[in-house]
Amino acid sequence: MRRLMLSSLPAVAAAALLIPALVSTLAPTAVDAATLERIEASGTVRLGFREDARPYSFKDSAGKPAGYIVDLCRDVVERLKPGARKLKTEFVRIAPNERFEAVREGRIDILCDPASVTMERRAIVDFSIPTFLDGTSVLYRADRPVHTFEDLAGRRIAVLGGTTTADNLRLGMRQVSVNAQVTEVADHREGLRLLTTDKIDAYFGDRAILAALLYQGPMPGIELSRRYFSYETYALALPRGDDAFRLAVDRALAELYRSGRVRHLLTKTFGERRDDMLDALIVINSFPER
Repeated sequence: MRRLMLSSLPAVAAAALLIPALVSTLAPTAVDAATLERIEASGTVRLGFREDARPYSFKDSAGKPAGYIVDLCRDVVERLKPGARKLKTEFVRIAPNERFEAVREGRIDILCDPASVTMERRAIVDFSIPTFLDGTSVLYRADRPVHTFEDLAGRRIAVLGGTTTADNLRLGMRQVSVNAQVTEVADHREGLRLLTTDKIDAYFGDRAILAALLYQGPMPGIELSRRYFSYETYALALPRGDDAFRLAVDRALAELYRSGRVRHLLTKTFGERRDDMLDALIVINSFPER
């Protein structure tokens, strides 16, 4: 796989990593409670994945779930083993606009995609310790470059609906009083199709996902901005209020960070890389067991 190079994120983003996950203060619902007990009884963990969120969560050429966060989830499942029982993994395809509801409603146990942590989403689900740092960037037509929000004035733009990227895009435009035609699409493939057929001037998304789309094949006249328009902290979305399950997932993730296994997973997906912020993430998340 070709190497995807991401710019180092500013130090201010590191502050998010130093804040431990907040404990939910609301009473759990029936769906939220006793996830580990249900998993032990069934012997199966249900993992939600996306088809189009490469390189984090996607369906590969063989039709199987793949990607960095999918691999991370597989390793987490191997380390859960309630009652010393080896668990089966059931992957459930989840559309972007229903992913958090799928967790809340108990259709999946863990959401394995690039889910940005926000306070609004914390009212719906709980989150694990962070899994990745990324941010919003933009693919644009080379003859209509986009380097700032001001460059969007009068442009035709698309963005994946129901995402923090869409929210940040509109917020940034409001802050600089820019008007543009914004179209929300159902998946990244549709956004890329609109861009390559000149139906839009720019397509916003998570930078690593946009880089993966760009490197899948030649796209003459399409360029990826070097700028981050926002910064995102990703984590695994989990059933809200089930502290025992969240602790089990966090314990498994911490072991992956301590052991260095996570570096192998990063290299598998992104190639050899030296990103200061990701190195900091690994150090911060390597919580000791005792």
